[in-house]
Amino acid sequence: TLVKHFNALLAPTEGDVIIYGKNTREYSIFEIGKEIGYVFQNPDHQIFADTVFDEVAFSPKIRGVDKEEIKERVHEALKAVDLVGYEEEDPFSLSKGERQRVAVASILSARPKIIVLDEPTTGLDYKEQKKMMELIKQLNESGHTIIMITHTMWVVSEYAHRVAVIRDGEVMMDGRTRDVFAEEEQLQKSFLRTPHIVSLSNQVGKTVLSLDEMINCTGGAH
Repeated sequence: TLVKHFNALLAPTEGDVIIYGKNTREYSIFEIGKEIGYVFQNPDHQIFADTVFDEVAFSPKIRGVDKEEIKERVHEALKAVDLVGYEEEDPFSLSKGERQRVAVASILSARPKIIVLDEPTTGLDYKEQKKMMELIKQLNESGHTIIMITHTMWVVSEYAHRVAVIRDGEVMMDGRTRDVFAEEEQLQKSFLRTPHIVSLSNQVGKTVLSLDEMINCTGGAH
């Protein structure tokens, strides 16, 4: 519910949502969509076109972008999600992970500054989860602000720079990932459990966020 306020899918009953100086109450979804893209939890709720190309081309097309630039944007977006060559495929013939990447590409083609992803690893096996998260990491490194909603705690520990824990509509914790994960008791009050490697490191007084970090802290594997 919260993130649907970011791109004006919902209007707040109290307070304001400001995106790059724009109050979402005063702008349309179309206008806010130039700044922020939203990837649904289930890509099948987002995908509608008969081909991957048409799906990814839709956003720039409705914004009046000319045909040549649309082709460039589609290629650029599909390259970012490693789906070049899938242009004529039916999106619904693809795997869940591939459909999720098509959904991301359809947002990238609009070139928003901010990308919001709702539970981006839901329904994916571990290999596909890693692939999706590495893609999201690359998008962040290329200059996109990433806002992600997830209950998958290893994803948070390994990829998030900042964490906000929300329970019953209230912000319970907000800060650097390492600082938040050091407060296990507070997380448990929100029914969240840290990954085993984080919990183990907390017991010795030094919060680490991944197995690789643990190995580095101990001087490497032997």
